[in-house]
This record gives sequence, C-alpha cells and structure tokens, in this order.
Amino acid sequence: MSQDTVLHTLRCIGFAELARVADASGLDQADTESHLIDLAVDGFVTRTTGEFGGGWGLTEAGRAEDARRISAELDRAGAREAVAAAYESFLILNPELLELCSAALDASADPGLAGRVLARFADLDRRAEPVCADLRAALPRFGRYRVRLTTALDRARDGAPRYLAETTDSYHSVWFQLHEDLLATLGIPR
Repeated sequence: MSQDTVLHTLRCIGFAELARVADASGLDQADTESHLIDLAVDGFVTRTTGEFGGGWGLTEAGRAEDARRISAELDRAGAREAVAAAYESFLILNPELLELCSAALDASADPGLAGRVLARFADLDRRAEPVCADLRAALPRFGRYRVRLTTALDRARDGAPRYLAETTDSYHSVWFQLHEDLLATLGIPR
C-alpha cells in the first residue's frame, strides 16, 4: 500500500525531489526512495539528475497505473459519493483560497494587511476542517492533507508568512495538491 501512496503522491505534487515526496506522503525518506526505485523498475516513474539536483516524475504508464489503482481504491471503499460530496464543498472554498493567496503575496510589504490576510486564512482553514474530516473518513489517505495544511498555517502564524502562498509546502501548494488529488480520485480531467 505504501507504494500506492508514493505513486499517488507523485501524481498529485508533480516532479519533485525525494525529500518533498517523502514529506508529502508522510513516509520516511528511505522507504520512499525504496518505493520510488521499485516504481522505476516497473516503468511508472523516472529519476532525472541535473545541476539543480533533479528529482522524480511519473511516466505516462505511471499516470495510467495511478488512475487504475486510485479508481480501485475508491470502489473498494465504496467512497465515491462521499468524496464527490466533499469535493463539492471544497469547490465552494476554492475561489476564496485563490483570492487569499493573491492577497498574501500583495501583503508582504504591509504588516497590517499581512495580519488581516493571516486571520482570513485561519477562518478559511476552520471552514475547511469539516471537508478534510469528511475526506479522511471516506479514504484515510486524505488525512495527510489536514496535517500539512495545519503545519503550513502554523509556520505562517509563527512569523513565516511565505508558508501561506510562496513555498512548495505552503498552504496554497498543499491546497493545490489536495485539489489535484480530488480530481484524480474522481477521474475528473483538469
């Protein structure tokens, strides 16, 4: 099952280095690397090296395999309706999140505005909690998003506002990955 987790994590975050795949999947780096190597042997992922470090990415076969595995998981759990309902709730919050991310980028030079934007993020996060809980109840693998969203918001509260919308592990990035996961899980094209 952890191999499925790594494959699907890579599907949702896109091309990434080992540490980022491990963090997003919630697995340690050694296990993540082992799964990535096995997936590469099967032709589902590739590793690229380069002067900037390189990383891992899905092949077309990997994308198709992930879609097959995720569809089977959804059917086994009988969770299609629950995930679809949570997705509808997510879509209600999504435009507000996008607006907040733009505001967060604009607020970097204005401490007063930054505080108001952070408060609005906290309010959105409070309203996103039931959506995350519904997803976690339907498919436990969605629980990792709640942890990652909370971590990003806590970092922003602790004086690092870049964790709202500017880093690969920002609230916005995790939200985007959750959106990508919902689309992939439900088989909805982007």
